[in-house]
Amino acid sequence: MSNEFIYGIHAVKAVLDKDPARFIEAFVLKGRQDDRLMPVLNELNQFGISIQQMGRKALDDKAKGANHQGIIARVKPAKALNEHDLEQIIAQSNQPLLLILDGVTDPHNLGACLRNADAAGVAAVIVPKDKSAPLTATVSKVACGAAETVPLVRVTNLARTMRAIQEQGIWIVGTAGEATHDIYQAKLDGPLAIVMGAEGDGMRRLTRETCDDLIKIPMAGSVSSLNVSVASGICLFEAVRQRLSR
Repeated sequence: MSNEFIYGIHAVKAVLDKDPARFIEAFVLKGRQDDRLMPVLNELNQFGISIQQMGRKALDDKAKGANHQGIIARVKPAKALNEHDLEQIIAQSNQPLLLILDGVTDPHNLGACLRNADAAGVAAVIVPKDKSAPLTATVSKVACGAAETVPLVRVTNLARTMRAIQEQGIWIVGTAGEATHDIYQAKLDGPLAIVMGAEGDGMRRLTRETCDDLIKIPMAGSVSSLNVSVASGICLFEAVRQRLSR
């Protein structure tokens, strides 16, 4: 696998905190020395990571126009997680909460879902290998560091993985417009995986059929559905609310 770029203070700090050995070099906006960036630069220096000062245009070009907040880093790819890692993650969690994304191909949506997952205390986010956005710099930036802290598990066969985690005692709830009851009527306080479908198309047939239950978010207005990252946040935090009030 080739090296990759991450940009933004949150994303760079998250990798520094978790796995500084991944860093190859960093690029910083020339002359920027504010209170937010300096602690990150000091930490990079402590680890002996090469820092290059660059003008704004050069930095903008390297980030392909994205908002880099004055810092970009070239890093080695994180270890890819698979089905075997997932089994261990679940075994280590007392009351696992998982998020399954079936075909979320937009990097901004994946990043936002990872951010939601981090905030809700999700043990792992599960995606299929063939129908999911890759973990790009855009995903890391949108995730605000969550891409480095929440395990992202890519599986070969999503339905098979779902059946395997059901055997580990996890109840799987899928979100679908045709569901007969909503998230506030569902029991979401035990070991749980919430499945969100692709933008526009929803869950694939086999994914839907493998779920233990189907739920929906009640919609009062004229809009028929929500963005997948918004919907995932609503569902995850209803599960969090039920766990806290139990």
